[in-house]
Parts: sequence; structure tokens; C-alpha cells
Amino acid sequence: MNSISCYSWFLIFTLIFHSCSSDNVKIEPPKREALEIIIGGGGGYTPPAPPPEDVDGAPSPVCPPPLPPPPMCPPPPPPPRPRKPQLPPNIIRDYKTIQKFKKTITDDPFCITDSWKEGVYNVCATYKGFACEARPDNGVLSLAAANFNGYNFNGPNLQVNSFLDQLPDLSIFHANSNYFTGGVPQRINTKNINFLYELDLSNNKFSGGFPMPVLQAKNLTFLDLRFNTFYGSLPNQVFDLDLDYLFLNNNQFDRNIPDNIGNTPASYLTFANNRFTGPIPRSIGNAKNLREALFLNNKLTGSLPYEIGFLRKTTVLDFSCNALTGPIPYSFGCLANLEFLNLARNQFHGPVPEILCTLPNLQSFSLAGNYLTGVGSQCRNLIQMNILDVKDNCILGLPNQKPPQECIEFFSTRRQYSNEKSMLYIPCQINGYVKGTQSVYRKSGIAAAPPISYNALTPNNKIRV
Repeated sequence: MNSISCYSWFLIFTLIFHSCSSDNVKIEPPKREALEIIIGGGGGYTPPAPPPEDVDGAPSPVCPPPLPPPPMCPPPPPPPRPRKPQLPPNIIRDYKTIQKFKKTITDDPFCITDSWKEGVYNVCATYKGFACEARPDNGVLSLAAANFNGYNFNGPNLQVNSFLDQLPDLSIFHANSNYFTGGVPQRINTKNINFLYELDLSNNKFSGGFPMPVLQAKNLTFLDLRFNTFYGSLPNQVFDLDLDYLFLNNNQFDRNIPDNIGNTPASYLTFANNRFTGPIPRSIGNAKNLREALFLNNKLTGSLPYEIGFLRKTTVLDFSCNALTGPIPYSFGCLANLEFLNLARNQFHGPVPEILCTLPNLQSFSLAGNYLTGVGSQCRNLIQMNILDVKDNCILGLPNQKPPQECIEFFSTRRQYSNEKSMLYIPCQINGYVKGTQSVYRKSGIAAAPPISYNALTPNNKIRV
């Protein structure tokens, strides 16, 4: 057994020596299993095959181990939360005011307030009925307009108090056709609301005397109070406001129209459908900007002042359905821009001044329902053209006149007027009556634009959009 063991060790030594002395031929050492066979006296040993050689005899390069996988990149950080837009403090303030006002609206048929979402502070972006602009004095984004026209908001305590006066950047407030009640806030003066230019409270449920706080809104150019139940007299100061539009129709105002009406710079005045009494003030002739004026359906008395002839820009005059009397002033012949003249349903008498029937732009002229006694050739031309209406008068030879007995009874009473001589005064230069055909004294074929002020006689008409 010792001889076998020595023999085995000799054989192993020979193999190791042979591998080290060979021409760089690498021989793998025998595996553990092969050594066990040899040591145990087993069969012969077969050395492993040498590595394959290339065609040129050089050994094939050993493939390097694969590169380790690249390190895993860390996941990207989550995107930053979107930052809330930086709103100026005045917008946040107005947001709170609107949310408080929203709670007073219990009936919102058009779901307008659904867009006034709590927590959405940018009232300029999605709030229906509101609009924002940069303030003209400091350029800061501000809530400039509230337009509730036609929204029909309702509620048991729906008021503009504690709302309108809490929006100090407001320039326009329109609330036609809603159910606002109560009064007008005291604090809408120029110190509190610097840029309030337009105030429309028409067709609501306001009542009481004239809303005096509006007189402190010195920057107003548009004031619409029509279709409410305001009553009492008008304050003189209303004609000192720098207004372009003043709509007071369809209330219950009474007593005389203030004597300083001529101070108004307004272009459009509506006093219709109230209870005004007394005469038309003579100062009206000083209202140099006046374009349209409606006095219809009141209880006005006296004669028309000749000073109306100074209204050179006026296109619409309506004095119908009152108790005015006397001759028609010749001074009306100076109203060269007049398009609509309505003197119907009064007690005017005497002949129709021919000079009125020569006005170049006249489109509609109604004298129906008076006690007029004569018309000249120029006026008869307008009757044939359906421009002049003289029905229900006392004009001989024309159809559709009053019964003769009614005319006799009217003229049986002697009527005198303190300004009777002024009825013949013409305060403009007219070189005689215009003669000739229609094309000479009329702008044939040119239709007059619809009057703006007549739109105010319908409650839900939005004069301003």
C-alpha cells in the first residue's frame, strides 16, 4: 500500500512539473473526482483538452466577465404643488363680501351663484356677473363691475346695503330686474367708492323717498331708478350731478319738477309715468346737451315755455298725456334736429304753427287729442305723409275730429296766460318759412334712429349692457 501511495505521489509530481515546464500550455489541474480515482487505484487519467486555437495558432482571448449593471437612478422628485396665484388683498376682501352676499340669495333661477364657489378667491376668473380691471389710479387688479341685469335674484333680505358699499373699487353696478328691497347704502360717496360711474337699480322693489345717498356719488354719469316705488319730490341736487343719463320713469314721484332742471348736463331724461305736477320749468332751455326728454303721463299743467326752442341738440320730446295748455310755441321751429315730437292728449289750442311743419328731420309729430283749430299747407303735407297726427281736435274740414259741442264748451271759457306773447317768439334766425316740395324741406328717405329713451319705458329693457 505504501508503494501505491508513493507511486501516486510521484505521478502527481510528474504531471505538475510537466505542466510548469511546457511551452506555456496551460493545463487545468485534475478535478477532485479524478484525483480520487487515481489515488484509489482506478483507471487511467485523461487530461482536459487545451483551449481552442485560432487559425493562426494563437489562443482565443478569454471573454471578460460582463460589466455590472449600471446603478439604478433614483426616482425623480415629485413635481412641486402649483402655487396659488398671488392675488392682491383687495380681491380677497371682495371675495369675502361676495360670499356673504351670496347667503342672502335664496332664489337664483339661472344658477348664477353656482360659479361663486367658496374657496375660489379669484373672483375675476370664474365668477359670473363680475368683471375686473386695473384701477386707473394705481394699476392694481380690482373688481370693477357687477352686472346682475336680468338675473332675478330674490331673497327675504336681499339688499344692496352691506354689499355695494363694501366694494370700494366698483365702477359699474347694474341690477335691472331683480328683487332688491330696502334702501341705497349711505356710504357710496366718492370718498368710499372713488370710481362709481354707473348705478342701475331699475325694476326692483325699492321704495321710499328719493335715495339721497346717490347725490354723494359725484362721479356718476349713469343713474337709472325706473320701475320702483320711489315717491315724493325730487331734490334739486340731482340736476347738479354730472350725468349723461337720468332715468326716473315709472315711480311715484310727485310735486313740481325742480326749477334748476336746466343745470343738468344729461343727454337723456325720463320723467314719464310719475305724478309730477306744475309747469315745465323755463330753465329747461339751458340744458344744452339734452337730446331726448320724456315727460309723458304725469299731471303737468301750464303752457310750454318758449325757452324749449334753445334745445338745438334735441331729437326727441314727449309731453303727451298731461294737462298742458295754451298755444304751441313758435320757438319749436328752432329745433332743427327734432325727429320725434309728441304733444298728444293735452289741452293745446289755436292753430298749429306752420314753422313746426317745416322742421327738416321730423319723422313723427303727434298732436292728437287736443283742441287745435287749424293747420296750414305745410302741415297738411305732413298729414298726407302720415307724419303728423291731428285726430281728435277741433279742425274744421278734417276727419276724425272732436264733436262740435265739445269744442264749443272748451272755447266758451276765456283763457289767459302770463307768457302769451312769448308764444310767438322765435329765438333763432329763420329766413322765412321753407318753401317747395318734400325734398326741399325734408331729408327724404332717411329714417330716424330709434329713440333710446323710449326703451326705458319697458321694465326689463337693459339700457346699459
